[in-house]
Amino acid sequence: MSKQVKTIGVLTSGGDAPGMNAAIRAVVRTAIASGLKVKGIRRGYSGLLEEDIVDMSSISVADIIQRGGTILYTARCAEMRTEEGQKKAAEICRKHGIDGLVVIGGDGSFQGARVLANLGINTVGLPGTIDLDIACTDYTIGFDTAVNTAMQAIDKVRDTSTSHERCSIIEVMGRNAGYIALWCGIANGAEDILITERYDGNEQRIIDNIIEKRKVGKKHHIIVNAEGIGDSYGMAKRIEEATGIETRATIIGHIQRGGSPTCKDRVYASAMGARAVDLLRNGKTNRVVGYRAGEFVDYDIQEALEMKKDIDENLYQMARKLSR
Repeated sequence: MSKQVKTIGVLTSGGDAPGMNAAIRAVVRTAIASGLKVKGIRRGYSGLLEEDIVDMSSISVADIIQRGGTILYTARCAEMRTEEGQKKAAEICRKHGIDGLVVIGGDGSFQGARVLANLGINTVGLPGTIDLDIACTDYTIGFDTAVNTAMQAIDKVRDTSTSHERCSIIEVMGRNAGYIALWCGIANGAEDILITERYDGNEQRIIDNIIEKRKVGKKHHIIVNAEGIGDSYGMAKRIEEATGIETRATIIGHIQRGGSPTCKDRVYASAMGARAVDLLRNGKTNRVVGYRAGEFVDYDIQEALEMKKDIDENLYQMARKLSR
């Protein structure tokens, strides 16, 4: 058991994700309801090292649950990867009376949280990333909104692709994780789904698939392509040259990060934020909150970082069968 906290700091780090504001709101209001003080740290670890720290109240987080992005802003911080920067961050926390810290972000953010916990700052991490790539949890803040945003965009592209009898390659986010591509591929009825975890680079197989489907009367062809594979414009050109079928590429891009969060992202992020405060109130540190098998749980941060995650093979194989 670590020392009981009196003042909680909260920051968002790494890529922004819809629902982060809901988590911030829950942290602030749960802490205040428990008699604790709260300080907001702007621009993640960079803002912490620059002492960009403000007092927060219930009014500070009014009317933000429906907003995308993060009111505390976010940034990446190379200095936090150094021993000097880490010690400086812990000293700044102590200087401002922050004895408990909630870090909302991904694996890189959790690395910093683990170090601060080892330096005596009670720390809890919340999984905030649209990529759903944190191994200790079945849910990450922002994924549900991002995948719904992408799905709706792909529906619109499909409409025009059908009208023109085209092949369309739609690139979604996911540099190292194909969850958005896989879920959208299933939800949008894509004929091909390309994800970094499974794609073998066999472009000829895709071309053959397009040709075969045309022979049986298919008028359009949707390919959902994960960002980590990329080269969507080049792929479109090669497919058109090989098949003679007009092919267009669309990169959805950063609209997937923004927008008003879904009900699920608002509720789950709120539950995670409240749990983080409860853990700190109970003297816990070096924990990360997750959602597994229908329950909100928490893990040792180091244990969480060592976990590995892969695409659900059953879901992937189902997607292949449904696309035939």
